[in-house]
Amino acid sequence: MIRRGSVDLPLHSGRAPPWLFRRMVGLSKEISRYIIHEYGTHEFIRRIADPLWFQTLACVIGFDWHSSGTTTTTCGALKVALNMEGLGVVVAGGKGATSRRTPEELEVFGSEFGLDTEELIHCSRLSAKVDNSCVQDGYQLYHHCFFLDKEGNWAVVQQGMNHCFARRYHWLSGIISFVVEPHSGFFVDRVEDNVLNMVSSESIQAQKVCVDIVRDNHYSMPVHHDVRLNERDMKVLQRAYELQPQDYEELISLRGMGPKKIRALALISELVFDTRPSWKDPARFSYAHGGKDGHPYPVDRRTYDSNVLTLREAIENAKLGNDERYRAIRALNRYVELK
Repeated sequence: MIRRGSVDLPLHSGRAPPWLFRRMVGLSKEISRYIIHEYGTHEFIRRIADPLWFQTLACVIGFDWHSSGTTTTTCGALKVALNMEGLGVVVAGGKGATSRRTPEELEVFGSEFGLDTEELIHCSRLSAKVDNSCVQDGYQLYHHCFFLDKEGNWAVVQQGMNHCFARRYHWLSGIISFVVEPHSGFFVDRVEDNVLNMVSSESIQAQKVCVDIVRDNHYSMPVHHDVRLNERDMKVLQRAYELQPQDYEELISLRGMGPKKIRALALISELVFDTRPSWKDPARFSYAHGGKDGHPYPVDRRTYDSNVLTLREAIENAKLGNDERYRAIRALNRYVELK
């Protein structure tokens, strides 16, 4: 089962035109309703956490397969559709400044569902910390969406940016550890060189040494291998020493413990104590689809609207006990799977 994966997308300017975004909201709403009606909210959350399924959804609702906007626009359409429909799944966060409102939105949603809001916020922040600081692949996070159902199942879809590409990361609740292989699937167009991956199973011993370095106050030695710590950085490490974190998850959760400090501790671990962390990019695979810019074909508005209406009518009729069309769609789905 895919718990987390990633996909690299080139940065494109522009945005989805209003006529298309309205339709994206409508179609994503009907697709979501159908899946939730048929399989439940947990299965919908699981699919959101699958990067290939998410990419396919983006293509179906009409966006570019290879654009960074695939992530932000699809999540935006899903957020509008799900948050206004009462389907038992909600979306917090978004792009840029909106992503920073994730904790307060989770406070509201968690209270509505009767869930532990502090735990949800912790999961949101830690997933972002891991991808932004512990997996140092050169991508700075700028988008974070937290999908949550009424049973407490969640998925995170977040995206980072470098000078010419964006990379998307997916998370699914139920992971055993946030800091040891929290992912099982990656989909990318390119593999970066010299990636520090402190959540690899190969980095477990380095994690332990990093905690010991902080707890024993051994970080005061000069570090000149790719990282130089300034006075502010040293104060963060000093505060970590005073708090005495018990494990690596607790260490990276500390405020101010960002990429620079995490990298410095990893380098000290490697250079001084000979505990080498993983320097491999965890991303491995790639795939391709088509989308809104007319490739492989332009969006057919008439067919698009017809498909939205067909799904909507199937769901409404099923609720009224007339599920003939609904069963026909299910049969077609089984036929496609056999093909």
